[in-house]
This record gives sequence, structure tokens and C-alpha cells, in this order.
Amino acid sequence: MEAGTISRFVQPTKATSSSVANFSSNSSMCCPQTRLMPTCHSAHVVRETYYDERETAVLSSEPIIKKICVLGGLFLHRPVHKRGIVSRAFCPVGLYTYPGSTIESSSQTAEEKIGVLLFNLGGPDTLHDVQPFLFNLFADPDIIRLPRLFRFLQRPLAQLISVLRAPKSKEGYAAIGGGSPLRKITDEQASALKMALETKEVPANVYVAMRYWHPFTEEAAHQIKRDGITKLVVLPLYPQYSISTTGSSVRALQNIFKDDSYLSRLPVAIIESWYQRQGYIKSMANLIEEELHNFTKPEEVMVFFSAHGVPVSYVEDAGDPYRDQMEECIFLIMKELKARGINNDYTLAYQSRVGPVQWLKPYTDEVLVELGQKGVKSLLAVPVSFVSEHIETLEEIDMEYKELALESGIEDWGRVPALNCTSSFISDLADAVIEALPSTMAMSTLTSTGTEEGVDNDPMQYFIKMLFGSLLAFVFLVSPKIVSAFKKNIL
Repeated sequence: MEAGTISRFVQPTKATSSSVANFSSNSSMCCPQTRLMPTCHSAHVVRETYYDERETAVLSSEPIIKKICVLGGLFLHRPVHKRGIVSRAFCPVGLYTYPGSTIESSSQTAEEKIGVLLFNLGGPDTLHDVQPFLFNLFADPDIIRLPRLFRFLQRPLAQLISVLRAPKSKEGYAAIGGGSPLRKITDEQASALKMALETKEVPANVYVAMRYWHPFTEEAAHQIKRDGITKLVVLPLYPQYSISTTGSSVRALQNIFKDDSYLSRLPVAIIESWYQRQGYIKSMANLIEEELHNFTKPEEVMVFFSAHGVPVSYVEDAGDPYRDQMEECIFLIMKELKARGINNDYTLAYQSRVGPVQWLKPYTDEVLVELGQKGVKSLLAVPVSFVSEHIETLEEIDMEYKELALESGIEDWGRVPALNCTSSFISDLADAVIEALPSTMAMSTLTSTGTEEGVDNDPMQYFIKMLFGSLLAFVFLVSPKIVSAFKKNIL
């Protein structure tokens, strides 16, 4: 419910900084910008589109290293393949969660020390952490995209929204045990990835960088430097790329690396997205197939993909490729299931919207009601954009949406667990890291055009901005008409 949330003040900017749609002319495209989907067997279909001959061979495993330019010149390298019930035991028993979110390898040579940096959102460890976590989230200019004229309002607005939202958010976290399990699971994924790489004879140190809570990106970067890493692969734990997830994390990393003489020269490869990889697609299909067997009549179950939403303005105005990648991802998963003889009806909807702005449709809560009204009795929820259990799966889907579905007439409810430390998934992530290693390049060769404002060094100036900004933020928050007037007359 917190990832990617924004307020009514969202004002998209043309992304030279985060859009796969707006690559520079010197960059090669990782995939066609428009991802086309065939009609789903459901009333709620993702946009009807078609694949061409070049996109039919999905299962080829030969990687092609391609380079794209986003974030104002930052080159992201990723391997692109030729188109050729819910349990709290998140990971296999016996995996050791290493302290400090750093997984050390003892067998690395002095000549080369490989590092892998896992990006994730982060979450409050306790209820006391909820408000500062929300502040960090909303203070990110890739989450609330204010016009440049009002950029000074970013932190005051974040402070106001975090204080107002904290009580409601605390209720959600209290319902799942008093905090987010995301750090624990991500540490376990890091441990599992480290072991998978060692099995493939590529020893590496694996680090965790959370965007909005500990361990922060700065903490991971300092540890990477202390460990003397000589080659780094950055692996966001978001299958699909979005400005508000991978884009924001990469920008934060770049801002840290550019000011450090060692880190700026460190060869880095960034895996921008990996939703199309065989290992991920098959792992998702395995989980869906397994859960379908728990229904009395598996063939009658509606497969309900629920993805985290983003504002429509991100896609239509800022060029975010998230929707296209999500639709292709669903197509590939269903294609894999059909190859196994599973031909269930399916649909895609988007959850976790906040505020009065337009988000990607259809909305999960509205679709659940409509499906119940149309007589759907069995439904299997699939949290497709999440690879770890956290508040959006454990509270929003398992509690809120389940209750809504049952109230709407759906009688048999199931939910596919997040991938967590599924062995086939972790093994494929290890393969992705290995494939990315040859494409590393020094960060110092890249340009930086982050969207963050400089830090105020004058305490009095900072106090005045916070005070004035807080007053304006409050006025904006309670009066949408004022926002509309400002957009119309000033912007």
C-alpha cells in the first residue's frame, strides 16, 4: 500500500531520467516499447494487442547484452533473452540470515571480488518506525513528482503526509505482526543467492540496499567499498521496471557513487528488469499450477493477477514502461501454463492506489466486486509484481481483498505465495548475475542528472523553507481547487 504512493500533487515531468520510452538515439532498445497482448478469456482484459514473428521464440536461453540509456545518461546493462496455502515460512529452513545484510564469500580471489547489490523497497521493522519510513518514501521525488516550481515543498509535504497516514499504516502493520518482514526475507534471498552463485562457481559478496529503510543504499555502498569489491552487479528485486522502484533506486545509487573516487571507477552492471526470463516465468507458473490443485474444480478457477499500480501520468507523460512490461509478463506466464494444458480464464488488475489522481486500471477492488456480480465463484489471487511477502500481500490481499471478494459472492478464495526463496527463482537470479558480469562499466563514465534538490546547509534557511512549505502543503492538501488553479494559471 506504501510503494509507489503519491498525493494529489503529482505533476509528471518528461523523463529524460527514467523512461525506457525516451532512450537517447545512441542507445539500443531492450525490447519494443509497445508490448502487445492477446485477448484474455475474461471480461477484464489487458489491452488487446499482437506479437510479431520476432517475438515468438520465448524460450531461448541465449543472452544478448543490450544497453539502454536512462536517468539522464546512466547506462543500464542487462541480459535480454532472445524471444525464442500462503505460508509464513518464507524461505527454506536452514538458510542463515547474515547480520548487516551482507553475505560474505570466503573463496574469492585477491584479483577479483565480485559483489551483487539487491535493491528493495524496505519497510518499518516496528510500529515506531512507520512514520519515519513513510517520510522517507514520500520525500522521494520519484514518488511525489512535484513541478520544479514547487520542489521546495517536497520535504514539508512528505512530513505532513507521513504524519497523517501513519495511524492508518500502523493498523496494517500491526495486523501482520507489528512490522514488515521484508528485510528478513530479503536477507534470506541474499543468502540463498550467494549459495547459488557459489554452486555455479562464481563466488560473490551479496549486499542488500533498501530504498526507504535500513539498510539504506548508503550503508550498502560503504560496505562495498570497505570490502574492496572490484566488479558489481546491481539486481533490483522488482521484475518489471518503473520510475518509482528501479528508477528511484538506481538514481540514489548513482548519486552516492559519483562523489566517491573509488566507487565512481567501480565497474557496474545494472539488470534493469527480468520479468521475461525463463526461470522467473516458470517459477511463477509452478506456484500457480500448485495452488490450482487445491481447488475442487481447478479448471473453473479465475486466475487473478494483482500488480502494484502506478499513476497513469507516469506511463503516459513520463514514459514509464511498467504497464507494457506487466502485460507482457502476464502473457508469458499464461503461455507457459497453456503449454502445460492449463487454460483457465485470467485477468490483470492494479492495487494499492492512493489519492484522487488516476492510476492504472482496472483497479483490483473494483474488479473483485464485478467478478462476484458476474458469477465467478472460485478465484486464485496472484501477486505478480511482488517477489517477497510484505504488507501488500499479507494485509492488503490476504485480508482486505479476500474479505471484499467473499462479500461480493466469490466462495472459494486462494492466493499464490510470493516467490521468496523458491529454488528455481533464486537459481535464475544467479544466472542473470553471471550473464550481466561481462557488461560492467565504470560509473565515472556516466553522467548524473538526479532530480533531488541540494541539501540546505544554512539551518535558518532550512527552517524557513520547512515552515513555509508546511503551511503551503497543508493548504494544498485540504484544497484540491487551489491545486487545480495553480496548475492552470502558473504551471
